[in-house]
Amino acid sequence: MRFVFLSFLIFLSTFSIAQIRLSEEAEIAVITVGPYQGEVWSAFGHSGIRIVDQKKGIDWFYNYGLYDFEQENFFLNFAQGLLKYKVGVTKYDRVFRFYKSQDRFIKEQYLNLTQEEKQRFFDFLQNNVKPENAEYLYNYVYDNCATKIRDVPEELFAGRINFDFSYKEEGKTIRDLMDDYLDYQPWGDLAIDLGLGMQIDREATAYEYMFLPDYIHMAFSGATISRDSATVPLVKKSETTFMPTDVENSNGLFTPFNTFVILFFVVGLITHRNLKSGKRTKWIDALLFSVVGFAGWWVVFLWFGTEHLSQRNLNILWAIPFHLPLIFFVGKERFRDFFRKYFKVLAYWYCGVLLVWAILPQPLHQALVPLVLTMVLRSFYIGYDLRKPKVKLPTNGKA
Repeated sequence: MRFVFLSFLIFLSTFSIAQIRLSEEAEIAVITVGPYQGEVWSAFGHSGIRIVDQKKGIDWFYNYGLYDFEQENFFLNFAQGLLKYKVGVTKYDRVFRFYKSQDRFIKEQYLNLTQEEKQRFFDFLQNNVKPENAEYLYNYVYDNCATKIRDVPEELFAGRINFDFSYKEEGKTIRDLMDDYLDYQPWGDLAIDLGLGMQIDREATAYEYMFLPDYIHMAFSGATISRDSATVPLVKKSETTFMPTDVENSNGLFTPFNTFVILFFVVGLITHRNLKSGKRTKWIDALLFSVVGFAGWWVVFLWFGTEHLSQRNLNILWAIPFHLPLIFFVGKERFRDFFRKYFKVLAYWYCGVLLVWAILPQPLHQALVPLVLTMVLRSFYIGYDLRKPKVKLPTNGKA
């Protein structure tokens, strides 16, 4: 994205956005770019619009997936889900070379439009890329670089476009659709499942599928456009201009599940030694409960402090924010009775969460099961350790 944004700036410095009349040879194409596993945000693919008119020396790519690191309060806006994206234009050959270098497929669908419709389409995009019109408030699902490709022709030709929704699957949720693209992004998949709540766990409508570029491609493939009494296909020609070689992707050894399984056995070994020595390893508890407590506060922040799809997030059942800072007061003698009861209740609470894990209305990530088992283990042990009578040190009777 940084490369494309830089190209956008260079392009604007050499071309003024002015009224241009397209020739009869002009073509408009929807571009679909395949997934790239280098970053989690690229794993879903990308969409854009190409305008090509050789007579006018035009071969431009309109991209709704740009953002500016220099925008005011960038990181705060990002955290709160208030990040503004923008549409930009750059030369298509630069875009093609960039995505080809990432070994991503590139598909083109040339639209079946009249000359007047092409001109309207082009004028609309040209007006969109003006600085005063370029920005929009980004949303993962409802307003992104793919949905904008759907929205442009719908706005231009209101009531005349009918998309092909034959791809819809019964019972598939928005989370399921995301998961389809995250097989090779296990940590990204975990972060999404942690951060997004039950709002994405209802069945997705066929229209909502189109937040993903592949479904934009499918919807356009069988779409029609009406003109007077005639209805014709919206796409007149489709072609794949680049198909990558077969690349084997790997999740690596330290997936979330493997990592949490290793953690469970390490903590289990430490707990076994604690039982034999009669001494509690306090640092492991401070680390474990602090991390889980921090995850809980993150869930709370996303739920109540942002515009993300993060409300009603059932990860709060295991990521209990009160662990942080309570874990640092466990050693205080005056709180001993409270924490003995707290960890006893906590251990049974986590057991109950595991029992209902598979039937919760929000599917919690399966890799978290060994982490929750680890919490059960240490909660039982801390409660047991606090029940032991405190050993008084012998004194010699002298002050």
